[in-house]
Amino acid sequence: MIEEGINRLWLKHYDQEVSPNLDYETVPLFEILENAAASYPDRQAIIFNNWSVSYKKLKRLVDLAAANLKKVGVKAGERVAIMLPNCPQTVISYWACLKIGAVVVMTNPLYMEKELLHHFNDSEAKTLITLNLLWKRVDALRSKLHLRRIFVTSIADCLNFPLNTLYTIKSRREYKLEPIPFDNSHVLPWKGLLKRATIEAPHPVDPVTDLAALQYTGGTTGVSKGVMLTHANLGYNAQQARAILHSIKDSGEVMLGLLPFFHIYGLTVCVNFGTLIGATLVPMAKFVPLDVLKTIHKKRPTIFPCAPSIFIALLQQKNLHKYDLSSVRYCISGSAPMPVPVMEKFNTLSNGANIIEGFGLTEASPITHLNPLRGNSKNGSIGLPFPDTDAAIVDMEVGSLPLPVGKIGELVIRGPQVMRGYWKRPDETASVLRNGWLYTGDIAYMDEEGYFFIVDRKKDLIITGGYNVYPREIDEVLHEHPAIKEAVSVGITHRTRGEIIKAYIVLHEGQTLTKAEIIAFCKEKLANFKVPKQVEFRDELPKSIVGKVLRRVIREEEDRKAHDHCECNGNNDDIETNEDEKDQ
Repeated sequence: MIEEGINRLWLKHYDQEVSPNLDYETVPLFEILENAAASYPDRQAIIFNNWSVSYKKLKRLVDLAAANLKKVGVKAGERVAIMLPNCPQTVISYWACLKIGAVVVMTNPLYMEKELLHHFNDSEAKTLITLNLLWKRVDALRSKLHLRRIFVTSIADCLNFPLNTLYTIKSRREYKLEPIPFDNSHVLPWKGLLKRATIEAPHPVDPVTDLAALQYTGGTTGVSKGVMLTHANLGYNAQQARAILHSIKDSGEVMLGLLPFFHIYGLTVCVNFGTLIGATLVPMAKFVPLDVLKTIHKKRPTIFPCAPSIFIALLQQKNLHKYDLSSVRYCISGSAPMPVPVMEKFNTLSNGANIIEGFGLTEASPITHLNPLRGNSKNGSIGLPFPDTDAAIVDMEVGSLPLPVGKIGELVIRGPQVMRGYWKRPDETASVLRNGWLYTGDIAYMDEEGYFFIVDRKKDLIITGGYNVYPREIDEVLHEHPAIKEAVSVGITHRTRGEIIKAYIVLHEGQTLTKAEIIAFCKEKLANFKVPKQVEFRDELPKSIVGKVLRRVIREEEDRKAHDHCECNGNNDDIETNEDEKDQ
């Protein structure tokens, strides 16, 4: 029924260079790197501080890592968890796993015990590649995990002298690192993956059916689900991006790698798409606004994929005027709407960069919509569907009745980038994949020109600083505290981060807790970006007739308070310090 109501108005508003249907290369994802190395052998593939590597040399390092992974017993189809910040080791490990037919499980280095246990055990990962700074956290969990081998690297492994030596001394002093207990059996040095080995051909892969990645996402139940993405899903999405961003040529672009590679947005745009166009990748291991400005000033990136909260933080720096941002020609923005004043200011500083807003979700590899490069870019819009991607607005009750232009309903999508399903969760797969359509859970509408606008979220997802946070997960942690009787968390509007997390607490009779104690408790169990920034104590929480806490009612209360505050104070919100961003 949805097919009968599709009105592809967006096709009339593509740039003339963009075809609505693409001639895809259906190849194993690893061939993206193979082709780049063949086409641009001497072009720099990665620049990381004082270390760099050409595409030819990168392919050689990946070939060695693949051969050595295979030598220690990593098999095709096996899940390999990569828990690293943005650094060359992440890229090398990623391509090496794909070459031998393994399935990568990109893991957030900020995750804490509960999150890691679920992530590794649900995926049934047998191999982990991680950082020495994270060893203590991993070691404490080893008895509860089923890992057969753990490769440990240091940032210094991809630095040249003298930075490698200076970094090693500094990290030992700051983090009081204990020596890693390498035994060359279960705990192995990552640099051993680069030792001499017999190079073999890539493992045969069926791009359409074989998985390249299990990319974990959250859910309103609080249980993180593994999204099954094939080689074709990820490869097609990179090719769709290349078609839409048609003026970005294979002629030596420089990609600022600030978006986390463990996140599907950073993985697709920075690594897959970046390699597809032969760009030079400049990874940044963590977000420190001043360091980002310095890197843009010195490394002269031309492409800057980012989230609005990052742009806002950069524009708030006191010495912003000292840094030349004019090299940036393309800013690909996602995860939240870009405020118009922010867009205009950055556009001025970058000497007219194209700021292109879009939309995606993990289940779609992730990009489904983007504003046109040269055509009308509508403020507040997520843009037009990608080539070969259908989108429709359907009723929110049954989900089968297509709605006309301007009517609000649930956004559904179908296209070659849509996942195969959720790992080991057939029922949840069936609830979101129906008759070839992906039900996004986002409430939206399409205008008369085929542009789509997100107006709300059907689910309770919180987007804070570009990260997706599912409040049920926070609620469960709060309920573990013996003094807490009831708890609920919501996302409240924030000027620089989109949303921040606020927890509402009801204590057991006779119990006392401070806000600081609750936040400290959460920090022990949750990644920093999931920790509530505000806490409010209440005598009771609003509930439905069956006793369910009404999160919606609390959120509406906060919206009213925010509205009243803006009217009284002329939008002069207090801006919180974003300490957690420094750790990303």
